[in-house]
Amino acid sequence: MSSSSAHELFARLDESVPHLRRSVMAPVRGVAFWTAIVLPFLYVPLLASGLQSPSVRTAFAAMVACNAVALLVGHPHARE
Repeated sequence: MSSSSAHELFARLDESVPHLRRSVMAPVRGVAFWTAIVLPFLYVPLLASGLQSPSVRTAFAAMVACNAVALLVGHPHARE
């Protein structure tokens, strides 16, 4: 499936079922928004204990990546 045909499919789905998209995406955006706010507070214990061990560095990097995704998904929350 090419990206243009996938784009056309999603555009048709958006037109045919806009209420479904809103009803599904609103809670997802809300959770992502609040996750993006709360997640940085979990950095503090990791940073306070230091990032010497590989497992702590991996956990920190995973949290930063999750925070970035949450910021992107949750950005449009409550703008509608």
